[in-house]
Amino acid sequence: MKLDPFYLIVDSADWIARLVPLGVKLVQLRIKERTEPELRHEIRSALAICLKHKCQLIINDYWRLAIEEGSDFVHLGQEDLETADLKVIKAAGLRLGISTHNSAELQIALAAKPDYVALGPIYSTVLKQMQWAPQGVHRLREWKSRIGGVPLVAIGGLNPERIAGVFDNGADAAAVVTDISRNAHPEERTSEWLAHTHQWRSPVAFTG
Repeated sequence: MKLDPFYLIVDSADWIARLVPLGVKLVQLRIKERTEPELRHEIRSALAICLKHKCQLIINDYWRLAIEEGSDFVHLGQEDLETADLKVIKAAGLRLGISTHNSAELQIALAAKPDYVALGPIYSTVLKQMQWAPQGVHRLREWKSRIGGVPLVAIGGLNPERIAGVFDNGADAAAVVTDISRNAHPEERTSEWLAHTHQWRSPVAFTG
């Protein structure tokens, strides 16, 4: 299994239907405040689209539903990690990505033996109110030295003009949310991201 350098994050299967056919190979479905039937429908639809286009789908937070619906990858934030049953997740064969924002969270994440670690926000972001100041690209280099062969995902305030800096400082993938979802022309912006990440498209193999 591979980690593509362009890591798209969207909040619906409709977005996946619009953007994955353009050539996206790694996408996270991050949905908040929906009913369980709605979540199941979104996950099923997203899985079908990603299977058709050979795109890796990652489900945010809802690890139980991910298992039940046949997904093979889940992403957890630190709060979700506290309540998640990692033994069940691993026994189900799910790959695991974990968010980190400081050294203490990195230690917690590494203890869970993740398939990748995400660090953010690298730059200021409009996605949500963050209690952490922007990390800066220099922190990526520090994180990479501490996690060894575990893939590193950079997230927060990224755009095509900034991605060279995150890759040059040790990131294996650049995650994007609002630079595409709030763009007036999201399909064109996605194509721009794909073009800019092309030179790093020698995907990193997961460890373990």
